[in-house]
Amino acid sequence: MASFVKHPRIIPDTVEEREYQLRMAEGCSKDPTLLILPTGLGKTIVALYVTANILEKGKKVLVLAPTKPLVDQHNTTFSSLLVNTKVGVMNGNMPPEKRKGMLENNDVTVATPQAVANDLENKLYDLNDFGLVIYDEAHRGTGKYAYVAVAEEYAKAKGLSMGMTASPGSEREKIDEICCNLSLKKIDMRTDDDPDVSPYTYNVTINKIELDMPKDLTDIVTLLYKMFDDYARELINLRALAPMENVSTKQLLIAGRTLQFRHKMGERSATLFRAMSVQSMAIKIAHAIGLAETQGTTALRAYLEKLTDSASHKEGGKGAKEITSRKEYKEVLSILGTTKVEHPKISRVMSLVSKEVNYRPLSKVMVFSHYRNTCELLVEKLATIDGVSVGKLIGQSDGGLKQKEQTEMLRSFRDGKYNVIVATSVGEEGLDVASTDLVIFYENVPSEIRTIQRRGRTGRKNDGVIYVLTAKGTRDEAYEAVSSKKEEMMLKRLRKMRESIRKDPIPRHIQKGMADFDR
Repeated sequence: MASFVKHPRIIPDTVEEREYQLRMAEGCSKDPTLLILPTGLGKTIVALYVTANILEKGKKVLVLAPTKPLVDQHNTTFSSLLVNTKVGVMNGNMPPEKRKGMLENNDVTVATPQAVANDLENKLYDLNDFGLVIYDEAHRGTGKYAYVAVAEEYAKAKGLSMGMTASPGSEREKIDEICCNLSLKKIDMRTDDDPDVSPYTYNVTINKIELDMPKDLTDIVTLLYKMFDDYARELINLRALAPMENVSTKQLLIAGRTLQFRHKMGERSATLFRAMSVQSMAIKIAHAIGLAETQGTTALRAYLEKLTDSASHKEGGKGAKEITSRKEYKEVLSILGTTKVEHPKISRVMSLVSKEVNYRPLSKVMVFSHYRNTCELLVEKLATIDGVSVGKLIGQSDGGLKQKEQTEMLRSFRDGKYNVIVATSVGEEGLDVASTDLVIFYENVPSEIRTIQRRGRTGRKNDGVIYVLTAKGTRDEAYEAVSSKKEEMMLKRLRKMRESIRKDPIPRHIQKGMADFDR
């Protein structure tokens, strides 16, 4: 029988007592800490403990999350579990004085970081009354992200900081940067294999499905590669790329940055301008190849329509005009104009979802697709299956879902109005999307963080199943290899880091980074 946490600030009989959470909370209450904990094991509950401890000392708490749905989720959690505590949400849509009042009147304020960073820059208020700032999805705390600006101002208050993430990334330098930027001097982590965590984990079965590309799509890819190889060779001849057999998109992007730097430094040669134009065309064709290989004809057709439209306008780019004038491009359009073929992934997703909801009518399913066009096509196709009630979870840009609508979509999924959700990347990060039984990756993504986040949508409250769809001989396979290698590197580095933590609570590389930061 489960025992419950006893704390003067936590409502009795609401939070299950887990030893690893209590131990992590104890450490986070003493030192500024980066908390690394697998999805579904209760990072937010650890944050709740720490918040309760800080509130008992008479200080306020600021909880930051990158999106409004996450903000609303945290607001619900803290409001429903804390007693004698005023919890409120603050966002950039409120008038400045109302935002100031929210921070003054609430014990716990949950907000997106952009609003807080702007207010601090405008001296609307300070954070001197705050004893704790929590940075959810702390792996975002790099570069110019708003977390960094808030942390810089909060450092003046000399309060406690806490970062939370399931996946900080595979690069040691990035982990160092996160800790330095957010003033985190300690790392505390668990993995699924730790003895105090394993009783609370569920089995997740990952199945890889390999699919053959249909002839029309392989013909299209062959034509696009002919164009791509021509541009790559020209870039090598222009000395914008080193001689190599296979040019990757990453190498093209590096070449583009070098060309832009040369232009910024004052170079104005015809060779430079041609190289910049060819690099831009190569990137466009590389994107088209990716759509053909991993998404299908609908997504590719939509992209090429935009390219053709751009070329048809007088002010359209020279690159678009040159691409669309090529015979290979016209042959691609000809195939797209007559083919009835879609990517085989479409029918396989339909089959998997149909089988799941028919065998287990109470199941909840999430399908991830990187591109919105594919997401909308999948929604259209899945809606034709008996027993499927499908919704889409997409970002705000270009007429997408507003954050309030995203929150409502997730609520409808939890409440059973929808049993299938098709989501773009907005559905990956941190959201408690209910007990999802089946997750389908429409494609692989070359990011260990995004892969881990997608996997984390199942196996949270019961055993789960994941299907990963891979088109044979395409960049699907390359992306899978990249993601797997990065995740392996991340886990290896984190294990080493954990060993150093056991010997020294503050790892030396972070001590050095923090010393540099303090200077």
